[in-house]
Amino acid sequence: MKISAADERLLSVLREDARASTAQIARRLGLSRTTVQSRIDRLEQQGVISGYTVRTHAEYEQGQVRAHIMITVLPKKMAVVVKALREIPEVRVLHSVSGSHDLIALGVVGGVGEMDVLTDAIGAIDGVERTVSSIILSTKFER
Repeated sequence: MKISAADERLLSVLREDARASTAQIARRLGLSRTTVQSRIDRLEQQGVISGYTVRTHAEYEQGQVRAHIMITVLPKKMAVVVKALREIPEVRVLHSVSGSHDLIALGVVGGVGEMDVLTDAIGAIDGVERTVSSIILSTKFER
């Protein structure tokens, strides 16, 4: 899907605050409200914008333990592993990656003990060969 530079700027503004009004977005971009709304509608119809989400405040996140969990999957077991990971609510994001690991999951839990339980649960999934975890200390920026 190819989109224009103006659409990219619109997506950037929406990533910062998807709840901003059309008028606020239009002012930031120097466009009319109707232009902004029609661009948003078109991007939704094209599937470029597939939904909106909640971003929590940094103070709330500081009370959570987050980790990137790198997962190596046995041959021909990817679909089974992905399905099992989708069922674990503490797994917030799952990426398929190149390199020495096959998947990277973002795990979010209330404490270190819970992270231990989560990584053990992931390691016990049929088809998971190995996991390596890195706890996230801080987020420098997010877009």
